[in-house]
Amino acid sequence: MRIALAQLNPTIGDIGGNTGKMRKVVEAVRRAGADLVIFPELAVTGYPPRDLLCRRDFLRRVEEALREEVAPLSRGPALLVGAPVQGEGEFLYNAALLYTGGSLCFRQDKSLLPNYDVFDESRYFRPARERAPVRLGDFNLGLTICEDIWNDKDYWNRRLYEIDPVEELVAKGADLIINLSASPYHYGKIGLRVDMIRSIARKYGRPLIYANQVGGNDELIFDGSSLAVNPSGQVACLAAGFEEDVVLLEVARTDAMGVLVRAMGRLRCPAGEPVDAAPQLYPCLEVSPGHLPGEDIGYVYRALVLGIADYLRKTGFRKALVGLSGGIDSSVTAALAAAALGPENVLGVSMPSRYSSPGSRFDARKLAENLGIAFREVPIERMFSAFLESMNQGGDPCGDLAEENIQARIRGNILMFISNREGYLVLTTGNKSEMAVGYCTLYGDMSGGLAVLADVSKVMVYQLARYINREREIIPHSVLVKPPSAELKPGQVDQDSLPPYEVLDAILQAYIEEEKSADEIAARGFDPELVREVIRKVDRAEYKRRQAAPGLRVTSRAFGMGRRMPVAWRAG
Repeated sequence: MRIALAQLNPTIGDIGGNTGKMRKVVEAVRRAGADLVIFPELAVTGYPPRDLLCRRDFLRRVEEALREEVAPLSRGPALLVGAPVQGEGEFLYNAALLYTGGSLCFRQDKSLLPNYDVFDESRYFRPARERAPVRLGDFNLGLTICEDIWNDKDYWNRRLYEIDPVEELVAKGADLIINLSASPYHYGKIGLRVDMIRSIARKYGRPLIYANQVGGNDELIFDGSSLAVNPSGQVACLAAGFEEDVVLLEVARTDAMGVLVRAMGRLRCPAGEPVDAAPQLYPCLEVSPGHLPGEDIGYVYRALVLGIADYLRKTGFRKALVGLSGGIDSSVTAALAAAALGPENVLGVSMPSRYSSPGSRFDARKLAENLGIAFREVPIERMFSAFLESMNQGGDPCGDLAEENIQARIRGNILMFISNREGYLVLTTGNKSEMAVGYCTLYGDMSGGLAVLADVSKVMVYQLARYINREREIIPHSVLVKPPSAELKPGQVDQDSLPPYEVLDAILQAYIEEEKSADEIAARGFDPELVREVIRKVDRAEYKRRQAAPGLRVTSRAFGMGRRMPVAWRAG
C-alpha cells in the first residue's frame, strides 16, 4: 500500500481554504499512485479552533465540507482526515475519519483529551467510548489522535490517563499505528517526540506513522516534522520542519519482519503550482539509523520566522513595523521580521531622546542598512520636553520612574500612529526575562500586535543574534558587546535593576518552566533573598502580562494561554 503523508498548514476557520489544500494534495498523490492520504488532526478546521467549536453555524459548515468536499475526494485514494464531529446527544468528538469510495467508512474518536498547559480539549470534546482497528487493504490500521500516543507507562514511568489507546489497539490486532496530530513546538520537542515514537514502535513491534500539522496559529507554532518509524525503531522518513511537505511511503508485509515502511520520496505540491500527469518525487530528508539531526538554536529561529509570517498572513497584514533602539532585542526582532516577510515589508523606526547614545543611534541605522529594510528617525525630544513641562507644572523635572516611562509611551504612540496611518503591524521587542519581572512599560514598549520575543529569554536572544550573524555581520558587533540598557536616564544599564541575565534566566526557568519553589531554587546555589525577590517581581507583574500582545511560544511554559495565573492574589 502506498501512503501519502500530507503535512499541511491550515488557517483556523478557513474550511474552504483548508479543504482546497487537501484537494491539491489528493490530485497530486493520486497521479503518484497513492492508496491512502493521511492529513493531520482537525485538518479541516485547523488547530486549535477554540470557541469556534461552540458555534452551531461553524459546525454545520464543517459537516457540509466533509460531505460535499472531502468525501468525494476519496473516489481516488482513501482519505484519513481529522475533523470535529457531532455524535449522539450532540456531543462533540475530535475524530479521525476514514473515507473510501466517496463515503465515510470508519470513524475513530480521540480517547485522551489533554487539559494542561496550552490544551483545553475537555472544554469542547467527549473522549472516545471505544477503540478498534479498521481494515484497509491488507492492513489493520490502529487510528490514534495526538495525545493518544503520549501515555506509554514504560516510556514515561507513569500514566496520566487510565487507558493506553495504542496498547488496546495492538491487543485487538492492529498491525500499523497511525497518529493524526497537532503537536505544538517548543525547544527540544522534536527530539523528545521522535524518541517517544521510536520507543513505542519497538515496544509493540509495529510501524508508526505520524502526521503533524505545521504553521503558526496565534501564539502556537507547529513544526510538522511528520515521520514514519519501523518496528525496529528505525526512522523510515522525516518530513521537513516548519514547512508544508508531502511524503510518499510504501507499506509492505514481509514474512520475516512483519509490516515495514519505506520512504519513496517527497512531492512539492501542497500549495504550489499544479502538477503534471506524473509528479516528480524528490529525495526525502536523510536520517541515518539511530540518529537524528540535533536540535539547536536554529530551530527556534525557524519557529519564530514561521510564527511571524503566519500571524501576519492569517490576520491580513503584509508588513511589519519595529521600533529600533540600537539594542539587542529590537535588532533580533527586526532580523526575524525581515526573514519572515522580506526586507521590503519591514520598517524600522528609531526614536532617540536626550538619553540615547550616539552609538545606539548609529547601530539602529546600521542594522537597517544591513537588513535592507526601510528606516526612519523620529526624535522624541520636543514631545518629551512638552510632557515634562506640562506634568511638572513648569518646575524642574523629577527624574523619577514616571518620567522614564513617558519616553517609552511616546514611542509607543508614534509606532501606533504609523501603524494606523500606513497599515503596519507593530512587533513588540520585549523578551521573556523582562516580561517576567515587569521590566517593561505598559502602553509603551509593550504596545503592538505581536510580541515576537515574549517567550525568548535574554540569554537566548543573544544566541539568536549570533545565529543570525553566522554567515555575515547583520546585527552590528557593538550591539552584542555593549551592556543592555533602556536608555531612559543618564548612564542607565539593565544591571542597575536586575541581576546578571545568566543568573536571572536560570532562576526564571526554574520558577516558570519547572515550577520549582523558592527553597528548591535556592538549593541549586542561588542567593535565597535574590530568589525570593525575583519571584516577587514575577508574581507582581502578572497584571502587565495580562495586557501584553500575543507572544510566540517556543519553550515548554510560555506566558499567556499556557500559564494561567490570577492577577489579584497573595501568597499565604
